Amino acid sequence: MKTYVVGFPRIGERRELKKVLEKFWSRKITFDSVIKITRILRKKHWFYQKEAGIDFISSNDFSLYDSMLDTAIMLGAIPERFERIRDGHERYFAMARGAQGTEAMEMTKWFNTNYHYIVPELSKDMGFSLNPKKLINEYREARELRIKTKINVIGPITFLTLSKRVDGDDDTLSLLPQILPHYVSLLNQLARLDDEIVIQFDEPSLVRDPDPRTLDLFRSSYEALNRVDSNLKLVVMTYFDHAKEAVKALKGIPVYGVGLDFVHGRENLDALTDTEGKKVIAGLVDGRNVWRNDYEKTLALLGTIENHVDSQDIILSTSCSLLHTPYSLEHEEMMEQEIRSWMSFSREKLRELTDISTIFYEGGFGVASNGAFEQNRKIIQERYSSSRVLNKAVRRRVRSIGSKKREGTFPARNEVQKQLFALPLLPTTTIGSFPQTEEIRRLRQDYKNGTISDKEYGEGIRRYIDLCLEFQQTIGLDVLVHGEPERNDMVEYFAEKLSGFLLTQNGWVQSYGSRCVKPPVIYGDTARPKPMTVDIISYAQSKTTRFVKGILTGPVTILNWSFVRDDLERASVCEQIAVAIRDEIEDLQNAGIRMIQVDEAAFKEGYPLRKSRALEYEKWAVRCFQLAVSTAAPETQIHTHMCYSDFNDIIHTIEKMDADVIAIETARSGNRLLKVFVERGYKNEIGPGIYDIHSPRVPSVKELEEKIRQRIKALPPVSRLWINPDCGLKTRDWDEVKQSLKNMAAAAKKIRRELGPEGEKPI
Repeated sequence: MKTYVVGFPRIGERRELKKVLEKFWSRKITFDSVIKITRILRKKHWFYQKEAGIDFISSNDFSLYDSMLDTAIMLGAIPERFERIRDGHERYFAMARGAQGTEAMEMTKWFNTNYHYIVPELSKDMGFSLNPKKLINEYREARELRIKTKINVIGPITFLTLSKRVDGDDDTLSLLPQILPHYVSLLNQLARLDDEIVIQFDEPSLVRDPDPRTLDLFRSSYEALNRVDSNLKLVVMTYFDHAKEAVKALKGIPVYGVGLDFVHGRENLDALTDTEGKKVIAGLVDGRNVWRNDYEKTLALLGTIENHVDSQDIILSTSCSLLHTPYSLEHEEMMEQEIRSWMSFSREKLRELTDISTIFYEGGFGVASNGAFEQNRKIIQERYSSSRVLNKAVRRRVRSIGSKKREGTFPARNEVQKQLFALPLLPTTTIGSFPQTEEIRRLRQDYKNGTISDKEYGEGIRRYIDLCLEFQQTIGLDVLVHGEPERNDMVEYFAEKLSGFLLTQNGWVQSYGSRCVKPPVIYGDTARPKPMTVDIISYAQSKTTRFVKGILTGPVTILNWSFVRDDLERASVCEQIAVAIRDEIEDLQNAGIRMIQVDEAAFKEGYPLRKSRALEYEKWAVRCFQLAVSTAAPETQIHTHMCYSDFNDIIHTIEKMDADVIAIETARSGNRLLKVFVERGYKNEIGPGIYDIHSPRVPSVKELEEKIRQRIKALPPVSRLWINPDCGLKTRDWDEVKQSLKNMAAAAKKIRRELGPEGEKPI
């Protein structure tokens, strides 16, 4: 049985891509140095797969920033504001990150993952033009190494459905007649590269309840693409859920193969009767999680697939790109051997593919080269029976919690809070983190390595907190934060202090561009052995008469930004985390902290892609948030923060969460995301971000004044509005942050004067 990898990670085992890009952006190296490193990375990645025995290896799965952005460049979909930038590489990164005087393109989540893509901006009058240089060059680069690759391309339906119109029309699919000829032209050029080439068209949008029109356009598109050249073998690749409707729509169109995710879309079994005449690229090795594949279960599922599809037409695959998993367990020298044996990162998954293929070819259960099957079964059994996994005390505690909802209604709480806090109109604050300086990173590393004492570490952290507080008070922010110098990551910090979590050394995955995250691993029942933030937040509050927000990461976000155990329902895992956060809120409240922010930045990305499963997720996710904040008194103001979300379909869920204040990321989206709050009649307080922290540019006072005016018009009444950046400031430089926040505070004060103390004057 042949083996297939949908895509491979890009960032490098030691985050080489991140490091070289950031040096280039800071003008420390030339782009030639970037080219050199990226060629080395691609070569290593191709040879890892070749040496593992993988039959279908990708080219064009590599990107300097994002594949959707690469596709926009390939199609000539360059917004007018970037055309003044002559240098192609400078323009590419300006589109992703912005430049002084030019706003970046919008960035949002890639389906329900923690990867972000750049949203192409399209219009009817856009002059599309084909530029296939990147695809062709990378294919030839692999051929020079004697590796024949499949070429990965984001398909036309997914490209359009994930793009946005900027000409007043929301219908991106109506632009299909303008871009499809360029896809045809692309295939004509690719067909000349070799005698036979496999083209993988990624069409994950088709797992999102496609409507009849989308399916008709999908079918007609692939009828046209499949006719281009007999040298080409087209694979339509789907992942993250089932794609039954798409498979049916392809019936009768002789594409080479269709990729189906059987890990997260078991219903794909029902689609197998419609795959006649095609290869089934069976996604059976999980590309999104880190657990060792259970060979026995996978072989049983392969047997079920074989009942409907000839074994010669089955190709064993990862469920999706390995972009979402770390590189290799080889770099986890400090990990306990027992837990390490339960896990599988990207390079280990290559071995799993070849193991399963060999076992299946040799006759199924019990037959394995070098005892791979028996060894796998033994490890799986040891994991499920391990005492490290089950904690009966944790489960009893979760069951014993009484009230799971907060007391009082928002209007009643709001009245108490208005009197207690006495904040001005348009109160200013930040989301939580301040720049992580080299000094702070070194302080944490020295403490971790044991080269400095508890006292020295504490003094260093307190100095940074003092600096943050002094700066915020100097520029006149109304509600302060301590800056989070003790936290390297908003999830990892809490995971380190909760039982049942494991932190990796080098388990990095790409979030966007050069931004990498190291998700913790939840392997067992989880609880809070002792307070996690109380000492530091109490110290910060003792240094000022202004209110300081205690910043916590919410249970749903901790869950969604971790690699979650697969032996317990996600709802139950989340409930355990919620109890731990509840205990922390109670301790903060008892310590006199009156504003507590429970960040749910990843709430939206946890939604299933199919509407039929969304309601169940909403129920338990809201229940867990409510459980976490249920101990908060009316005079404790609960804030939350959400990232990169289209709120139209979850506004009712946000209402049920019932946070006193919600901060949302909107700077790149204008007021488009805010309409639903007005249409729904959302009553609680809201802080729509007024500047994009992911861009290196500093917004002017005038620009921020205009953003505030827009927010006031979009979200009446003004009495409920807060002024804040889009997100935390950890990744920015101090110089940028100081000027940006100074401008933000000045803009808020100016608008405040225009409005009058009660907001009675029109602006």
